[in-house]
Amino acid sequence: MATQTPQPPPTLPPVRACIFDLDGLLINSEDIYTDIYNNILHAYGRPSLPWSIKAKLQSTGRSGFLQLLDWAQLPISGDEFLAQITAQYDLFRRSKPLPGVPELLSTLSTKTSPKVHIAIASSSTARAFGIKTSHLPSITKHVSEECRVFGDDPQMSDAKKKPMPDIFLLALGRINKSLGPGEREVKAEECLVFEDSVAGVEAGRRAGMRVVWCPHVGLRGLLRGREEVVLEGRSAGVEEGKGEMGGKGGEGEKRLWSRDGWAEMRMSLEGFDYEHYGICLE
Repeated sequence: MATQTPQPPPTLPPVRACIFDLDGLLINSEDIYTDIYNNILHAYGRPSLPWSIKAKLQSTGRSGFLQLLDWAQLPISGDEFLAQITAQYDLFRRSKPLPGVPELLSTLSTKTSPKVHIAIASSSTARAFGIKTSHLPSITKHVSEECRVFGDDPQMSDAKKKPMPDIFLLALGRINKSLGPGEREVKAEECLVFEDSVAGVEAGRRAGMRVVWCPHVGLRGLLRGREEVVLEGRSAGVEEGKGEMGGKGGEGEKRLWSRDGWAEMRMSLEGFDYEHYGICLE
């Protein structure tokens, strides 16, 4: 099982780049997505979305959406369901940063020496990103446009979505293209991925990167006791749970590490441990 004691392998170099997911990691948009899904489900007399289904939606693109449709059994087509979701996108204009996020991004981008590079790698579309973050300069000002990769990027396809590693490797490539004169290329093992989804953790591990998993309290409750499987990047081995939306699940350990030291679970990005990852602050 996962351990409460940090286990950093001594051979790992200091982190030189951080790659962030967006929804449910930097901003509270996963809760807004849940509101949108439930608005539609309730309109057709269906129950609220359970975390056992919600977990399959996170970061997985079309495959997760198809599983939602199969569970929901709505009297409308998939295209109509998607249209009803898109029609509610204005709700994302009320999104806000999650605890600790503005401070973490600001510190990484302005107070690290040597400089830590930042990228975003999200399954969201570029248009959706704009709606969700245009009012949040604490998010957008710290990540340059050339270091943002989205699900509709020309170099992405549904077959390359998380849990495949492509989006993180693409983000690393963008970081390396942005390096200044004399800067050494960043290697995968020098990258730290921040994710809230199970599929995202697996994608980061497959990319050969270290991972910080910061799950929603509902997902944490669903997967209690199976944290090690997630942290090792074995999402296919995570058995379906019984947790429901709004269920309690945040009690107990706030931080856990995988046995190999490559992945950490924490319930918030507040008080991030820079020293543990070899990140030096000015």
